Amino acid sequence: MAITADEINKIVDGVLHGDPKLAITGPCKIEEGFEGGVSFLSNLQYEKYLYNTSASLVLISKDLDLKSEIPCSYIIVENSYESFAKVLNLYNSEEQLDDGIHESAVVSDEAMVSSDAKIGALNFIGKGSSIGNGSKIYPSCYIGNGVQIGSNCTIYPGVRIYRDCIIGDHVTIHSNCVIGSDGFGFAMKEGKLTKIDQIGNVVIEDHVEIGASTVIDRATLGSTIIHKGVKLDNLIQIAHNVTIGENTVIAAQTGIAGSVKIGKANMIGGQAGFRGHIKTGTGVQIQAQSGIMSDLEDGRKMFGSPAIDYTSYLKAYAIFKQLPDLAKRIHNLEKQLKDNNQ
Repeated sequence: MAITADEINKIVDGVLHGDPKLAITGPCKIEEGFEGGVSFLSNLQYEKYLYNTSASLVLISKDLDLKSEIPCSYIIVENSYESFAKVLNLYNSEEQLDDGIHESAVVSDEAMVSSDAKIGALNFIGKGSSIGNGSKIYPSCYIGNGVQIGSNCTIYPGVRIYRDCIIGDHVTIHSNCVIGSDGFGFAMKEGKLTKIDQIGNVVIEDHVEIGASTVIDRATLGSTIIHKGVKLDNLIQIAHNVTIGENTVIAAQTGIAGSVKIGKANMIGGQAGFRGHIKTGTGVQIQAQSGIMSDLEDGRKMFGSPAIDYTSYLKAYAIFKQLPDLAKRIHNLEKQLKDNNQ
């Protein structure tokens, strides 16, 4: 699909420098540009590629101080990353589902499927479940009894949503996610571990996106809740009765133990781990591989395992890197003292 530079400029609401009739055939990396390609510069580590890129069009944020001429047309925008996301939408070649319900899908007579929902091959939809307007269920998904899926949701292949879970509007769930599996609850009885029934559910609010192979456990009682606008990466474990606040983003391989309460607009790096029954405030930032062992107030920045204040960690690590040299200096001082005392 080819569109003109001027058409892209109108979509991103920018200022075009160059040929408005330039034909753009697809997006590309700035360091791997090609004729007809459109790219962007967001990370300044890639600025060096801007001045010799082979792309035909580049989106640039207005606050960038250009150091040289650019060998192609370019558009000045407020935020190049956000603007490029709009461009990517134009070229999205996602596999399309046929209208209606595929003949191989198994849909309970007691389920309610909107007339404009799309249900792919080999899906199972249990009794009492509902699928809202414009939602798409890709092949080989399991939708258990009593599951509610709102409007304009996208459920990719291989997703499993257990009984009674509630999915809001405009939710995206990527392949192989499991929503509503049993929480990890066991009690010791007469020397043996006895399973505690997990009779709650999972509630996922509007505009949430969940990455591939992420697992969200159902509550023991009540609900595990993922609030509006949350973005979850791949391979995340969220245990029973966890609550994640609005617009929080969590990177891959993070593990959150039971009954943790994550505040609004938290930013959590990959492989972070959370001890059970703790809570974080609003705007907390947690670096990758940090271990969170206690409550965190609003705005805290944490690093390390167990995690400490981010600035304190950097200072401590600066000393840690010098330990071999410090040990050597101490050894030399001890030797000098010994020699002086002889």
